[in-house]
Parts: sequence; structure tokens; C-alpha cells
Amino acid sequence: MKLSKIILASIVTATLTLGNFAFADGHGMKKDIVDTAVAAGSFTTLVTAVQAADLVAKLKEEGPFTVFAPNDEAFAKIPADTLNALVADKEALTGILGLHVIAGKKMAADVVGIYQATTITGRTLNIKVMGGEVYVNGSKVIATDIETSNGVIHVIDTVITK
Repeated sequence: MKLSKIILASIVTATLTLGNFAFADGHGMKKDIVDTAVAAGSFTTLVTAVQAADLVAKLKEEGPFTVFAPNDEAFAKIPADTLNALVADKEALTGILGLHVIAGKKMAADVVGIYQATTITGRTLNIKVMGGEVYVNGSKVIATDIETSNGVIHVIDTVITK
């Protein structure tokens, strides 16, 4: 599939998905990454994990950041006892969550043109385009370009653990 078709598919996916998100506060200002995730209602586990890892302040900074955000269905793939143990281990949790954030604002058109990205914790993410789909460390990107006041969110279907 040509790159232009991939980008177009990403834009269509994002447009269809964006209707579910509250982007602005009551004053017409875009919400930051954390507030956008809270308002979406489909990132409750991610928000809980970010709070448990004391990363809320970091994700409210000016940035910009790109977040590959696992939705609640992605977290549901992790056995409950494993997830609970992870949330209880702040250091491990911070390490896992750090795998989902890169510095800079990388829109879908940018992401499909790169093969690797460095996370805010210095780890490397591998980005692949296969069969017209984008994967980040094996996690499929299922929605793109959710713009916030301090970056962009791309939704992924699986929690990145390595």
C-alpha cells in the first residue's frame, strides 16, 4: 500500500474517532494530554497508572509530547493480577509508561515516515508499517492525531512492555 493511502487511512480513522473526545475546555482551549485522556473515558486504566506513577505533572508540562496511549481494551489483555502488581510497583510502572511517550509532536504523517523513536526515558521504539497498518513495538496504532494543547495522542491496541 502506498504511503499516501496509509496516511489517508490514518486521517479517516482519526476523523471518525475524534468525535468521541472532548478537546476543549469551556473557554475553547485545547486540553492537555492528561485532561484529554480523562475526558475520552476510554483510557481509565492508563490514567490510573499515570496517577500511580506520579507522571501527571510530567504529562501536563508544555511538551510537546507524542503519546502512544493504550486504551482500556489494551490493558484488559494483561491478567488482572499482573496489572495490579505492576501498578503497585512504581518503578516498574514508570518504566512501562515511559515506553509510551516520546518528545516532540509526531502526527500520523510523521510517524509513518520514521523507523525508530526515542522515548522520554531513553529507550528506543521500533515503528513499522505492515499491510497498511502502523505498529509501535508490535502494538497496532488504531486511532491517530488526537491533538492536545501539549502534543498528540495516538491510540494503540496493546500495552508496550519492551
